[in-house]
Amino acid sequence: MQIYKTADGAVIRKENKLYKIKVDNWDTFINRMNLHQALLKDIEGLSAAGDASLADITDPPMGTQEVWASGVTYMRSKHARMEESKKAGGGSFYDRVYDAERPELFFKATPQRTVGHGGTVRIRKDSHWDVPEPELVLFISSEGTIEGYTVGNDMSSRSIEGENPLYLPQAKTYEGCAALGPCIYVPKEPIDPGTKIKLAIAREGSEIFSGEIAIDQMKRKHAELVAFLFRECKFPNGCFLMTGTGIIPPDDFSLKLGDEVRISIDRIGTLLNFVG
Repeated sequence: MQIYKTADGAVIRKENKLYKIKVDNWDTFINRMNLHQALLKDIEGLSAAGDASLADITDPPMGTQEVWASGVTYMRSKHARMEESKKAGGGSFYDRVYDAERPELFFKATPQRTVGHGGTVRIRKDSHWDVPEPELVLFISSEGTIEGYTVGNDMSSRSIEGENPLYLPQAKTYEGCAALGPCIYVPKEPIDPGTKIKLAIAREGSEIFSGEIAIDQMKRKHAELVAFLFRECKFPNGCFLMTGTGIIPPDDFSLKLGDEVRISIDRIGTLLNFVG
């Protein structure tokens, strides 16, 4: 099942049928253990909505939740971040964290700084090397259980992070730095390890970069990342956790204003954003 956030509630998609329900509090609605079973009860007895449409849904599927992120979870990310930081003497940091017991976790965005499908993500004015990072995102309940998945775009200023690894918060967190959507995928079982993430970037109508990777190429397990995140943090309404990227454009590539970024994940959908 997938759940989409609307202005007055939610649209639940099950087996290509759409069900509209009213939601008074989105935080309470998604922050439920055994969310898949809860959604089945929500639509029990309802008729499919003939007038429901997904085309115009642009809200990110979040309420007041924070967005956190994981780094250096794929080999490709490790190599890229070592390369960008070696001039500053920080290249070995990422090699160490890839092999360490403790993963890299950092705060990414508030709802204010997060856009949805069709929204505008930003590149910093004081950065000259910027990339999108396509990621599988976990929705985690306040009890620390993984209840769903969505598509994420972790915008990153590689020039700022490469200047000094201590600049990571500035490279990662700013207005329009993250995108989530188009929905939350709520399966009965954990997501298939063979699930693929696909990235396509277009400029002036032409594709200039594309790539794909399966999530089983991650070194870190989802449960491992969640366990570390919840060690000393509480999330009363649950939270979103980006799980890292394994698709990184070449070092001579940088986003420009007007670029289109499409990130697709099997069974979840496509998140489209424009660069502004």
